[in-house]
Amino acid sequence: MDKFRMIFQFFQSNQESFMNGICGIMALASTQMYSAFDFNCPCLPHYNLAYGLGILLVPPFILFLLGFVLNNNISMLAEEWRRPRGRRGKDPAVLRYMFCSMAQRAMIAPAVWVSVTLLDGKCITCAFCTSVPVESLGNASHPRLSQGEIQRVLARIPCKEIYNGQQLIANEVAVRYLRCISQALGWCFVLLMTTLAFLVRSLRPCFSQAAFLKSRYWSHYIDIERKLFDETCAEHARSFAKVCIQQFFEGMSTDLVAAHCHLPRKAPADAEEAAEKLLGITDQGTMNMALKSWHRCKPPLQLHPPALPTGNGWAGEGQPPTYPSAPRRETAAYYSWV
Repeated sequence: MDKFRMIFQFFQSNQESFMNGICGIMALASTQMYSAFDFNCPCLPHYNLAYGLGILLVPPFILFLLGFVLNNNISMLAEEWRRPRGRRGKDPAVLRYMFCSMAQRAMIAPAVWVSVTLLDGKCITCAFCTSVPVESLGNASHPRLSQGEIQRVLARIPCKEIYNGQQLIANEVAVRYLRCISQALGWCFVLLMTTLAFLVRSLRPCFSQAAFLKSRYWSHYIDIERKLFDETCAEHARSFAKVCIQQFFEGMSTDLVAAHCHLPRKAPADAEEAAEKLLGITDQGTMNMALKSWHRCKPPLQLHPPALPTGNGWAGEGQPPTYPSAPRRETAAYYSWV
C-alpha cells in the first residue's frame, strides 16, 4: 500500500506527472480492450478490408480524442486561444507548446493499440487475405475457378472453420504469410515511434532550449494562475455565502426579538473575517463585472517596473545602488529609585 500511495502522490505532484499517469493508464486500458475484444472477420470479399482497417484505425482515433478529453489543459488552451487580447498579449509559442504537449500524450494509447494490433496480425490477415499471391504460395492452375470465385475462397482464410480452399492454398500457409507481414509492420511501427520520441527528446534542447524553457514556464504559469483564480473565487463565494446567511439569521433574530421572543444572541466570531475576504465585492453585479474584466483584459505580467541599467552597471553613473534603510529601533529605559 505504501508503494501505491507513493505512486499516487507522484502523479498528483504536478500537472505533467498527472497527465503522464493518465496516459499510462489509457495505454494499459487499450491493451486490455484489445485482448478482451472478440475479433470476428466477416470473411466476405467486399467487407474484409473495411472491417480489418476499421479495427486497426478507428479505435486509435477514438483513444486520441479521449486523450484530449481527459487532459485538463484542453479547456485552458481553448480559453487562452479564444479570449480577447485585453491588457495581456497572447504568445503563440506557448499555445503551440500546450497543444504539442497534449498531442504527444494523447498519442501514446493509439500508438500502443496500433502496435499490439499489428503484432497480433488478425486485422492484416482479415483485411488483405484476398491479396495473397496464390501463384507463388499455392496451386492456382489446379482448380479451374474464375477470378471472382478465387476471391470468395481467399476471403474465407481468416475463418478456418468454413475455409474450403485447401486445394487452392493451404490455410496455414496463407495465415502464416500474412501474420509475418503484419508483425514486420508492427515492429517497424514500434521502431519508428521510438526513434521519433528519441529525436524529439534529444534534439529539441540542442536547437531551441531557451524558447522551450520560456514556453514551458508560461504554460505552467497559466495553469497555476487558473487554479489560484478558481481557489480565490471559491473562497470569495464561501465568504459571500457565509455573510449572507449570517445577515439572514441576524434579521430573523431581530424580528423574533421585536415579537417579544427573547432569544440568546451571540455575535459570530468569524463575521469580520468573512467580510474582509470579500475584498469590497459585496453584490452580484460587481462580482459579475470582475469576472468579465478578468476574461476580457487580464492584468499584464509585470509586477514592478525594473530599473534600467546603463553603462557599466547602475542607472546613475558611478553611483552605487540605494537600498531602503532599515527601520530604527527605539528602546525605552526605565529607572526606579530604590
